[in-house]
Amino acid sequence: MTTAELKLILFRQIDSLDKSKLEEFYGVFLNFFNGEIDSSDWNNLTNEQKTGIDAALKDINAGKFIPHDKVMSDIYRKYRNV
Repeated sequence: MTTAELKLILFRQIDSLDKSKLEEFYGVFLNFFNGEIDSSDWNNLTNEQKTGIDAALKDINAGKFIPHDKVMSDIYRKYRNV
């Protein structure tokens, strides 16, 4: 794959994001672009922890998750009178 092809793929993927995902991606991009990548935390995880994180990311990418605001509203409704 050439650099031009890779850039085109990235552009198309970014261009297809909705506003909230685009803002999230922009934050991740800035963190990556402006910071140093420190893999020491990842390297210190056990294989079981790494496998769990990978599985969670696959679920998120497949849409198998409950959005944070939904979880928080459910908790608030359940426990507001406690």
